[in-house]
Amino acid sequence: MARTKEFDPDAALQSALELFWRRGYEATSMADLVEALGIGRASIYATFGNKHELYLKALARYAEFQNPRLLAELSQPGPALPAVRAVVRRFGGEAASDEGRLNGCFITNTAAELGPHDESAARCVERNWEHMETLLHSALVRAQAQGELPEGRDPLALARMLLTLMQGLRVVGKASKDPARVRDATEQALSLLD
Repeated sequence: MARTKEFDPDAALQSALELFWRRGYEATSMADLVEALGIGRASIYATFGNKHELYLKALARYAEFQNPRLLAELSQPGPALPAVRAVVRRFGGEAASDEGRLNGCFITNTAAELGPHDESAARCVERNWEHMETLLHSALVRAQAQGELPEGRDPLALARMLLTLMQGLRVVGKASKDPARVRDATEQALSLLD
């Protein structure tokens, strides 16, 4: 007879996500995971696989909760350009906050730490960025069709610029103690949409 799990895998995955997000992949040991999740090493392996597989599952969970919010913000009816501006300002505000400085963005952190040498992690990051770019692009196409964005502007190039800016804000916000740096960059980038 198979044993039943004596822990909640969903809660354990959330605990792993929070630990990896706070500490990064390399700085998180299996002993750290055992302590944070409150379950044995064998249970972690049986439920989630090795540390790398657990990290990728935590990263996917993070994206799963972030992406619907972005979709809701950028696909609301009515004018599209104010929604794009609000999203970029939200990213800037989060990056300049104390919590943003402490944790940053799990996707951006992964890109910086693992992207250059971990193909699986880089694919997860790229999927997330493609999704963000598509949502921004769609909103900017709508804005142009509604006369909010001048005809001569390239919505795809603008979406890529905003994606790059938003990820850069997260990096700068994490390392800088000067929130004005992030706020100023945000507003300058948004002026390109005028």
